[in-house]
Amino acid sequence: WRGRAVALLLGRGRALAGLRELPKFLLVLLLAQARGRIGTVGEELAHRGKLDQADDVFFLTMPEIRLALRPEGADPRTRVRERRGLYAVELRRRHLPRLLLSDGTEPGDGGGGSDIRDGPVLRGTPASAGRTAGRARLILDPAGARLEPGDILVAPSTDPGWTPLVLTAGALVMEMGGAMSHGAVVAREYGIPAVVGVPQATERITDGQELVVDGTAGTVILGLTINGPLATPAPVQPERQQEEHPS
Repeated sequence: WRGRAVALLLGRGRALAGLRELPKFLLVLLLAQARGRIGTVGEELAHRGKLDQADDVFFLTMPEIRLALRPEGADPRTRVRERRGLYAVELRRRHLPRLLLSDGTEPGDGGGGSDIRDGPVLRGTPASAGRTAGRARLILDPAGARLEPGDILVAPSTDPGWTPLVLTAGALVMEMGGAMSHGAVVAREYGIPAVVGVPQATERITDGQELVVDGTAGTVILGLTINGPLATPAPVQPERQQEEHPS
């Protein structure tokens, strides 16, 4: 009877596991319908001359849209231009703070996690354990990108469209994201080292550069060769101390 029970439960699990995605699927359909209807309102406002283009409507709140639809409503184009400017700035953002204080500033983490001064080590959040060396492959857009097996994928962030590249990579370094971000989860599933939340990773790391990625410590060591030692390049502190205080 145990075997029959297990077979029944496994069968039900395989048949119904896909339902876990159903709520998100329905939510996406609902948002798509809402976007289509709001887009129609944008076309009407653009036709009336209150918007420069129809998709400007997505930079307005619902009360502002209702006000713009009234004959005596204010012209919202100045507000749209300001918000489009802020949106363009945010699109260029490479670093998202993992923690914000009440005054809007980002605290230092004491351990140097966000400190990327002129040293050879970049620090981030450990996301998938392991340590490997390889050649950096800097990719900003997955469309048409190619990755050789074992290359270290360096990216601003990832989404499901990046998954085939992560499958080929020997390790992952991301500029944004935390331990539960898409790239971190996929890296753990594929068993490759990953360090995420590395500030300015796509600026400090050059394409083709040799790296050592330590997904356990959350560090990326720059400038080491693939066949070189998995250690911080010389000079290191113990050697300097030995020179200053010979036995």
